[in-house]
Amino acid sequence: MKHDLRAALEAALTGKTGFVGIGNADRGDDGFGVWLAQALEASGVPEVMIAGTVPESRITSLINGGFDNLIFLDAVETGADAGSVVFLSADHIKSRFPQVSTHKIGLGTLARLIERESSARVWLLGMQPVALREHSGLSEAAHTTMELLQRILLDVLARKVQIEAECINS
Repeated sequence: MKHDLRAALEAALTGKTGFVGIGNADRGDDGFGVWLAQALEASGVPEVMIAGTVPESRITSLINGGFDNLIFLDAVETGADAGSVVFLSADHIKSRFPQVSTHKIGLGTLARLIERESSARVWLLGMQPVALREHSGLSEAAHTTMELLQRILLDVLARKVQIEAECINS
């Protein structure tokens, strides 16, 4: 799976890519997307937004940001094993998360709006949470997944920069 995820991310992360951390960091694994976004930002990744529980509050920046790709980072209920990862296109987000959401606007609706109003492709990099309890911090499974995804994303982004530099120099 790790190899398949890396290949999917390499194929998707072309052009200007933004990362949007979604969730509530005070509710256990629900903070996964926010924590991962903060880790990426601390590692020097540009174009990271911390949207928290109201990703719709960033809609203008997301639509007008000139992005080719937007990656939502969030804890999502998939029914899979705790810590499992999903990487979904906007079409899959729309079909799996059409309206029901812990956010004011469902991720499917938000993805549909962004793709309709901009040239960005929207993706969801999600993780199956263990627990969503107040002030409990990330579970061990979520923390391990977050660290793994951070390494993979940093590696994919570094490779992307290297390839772009090689194209410019040739």
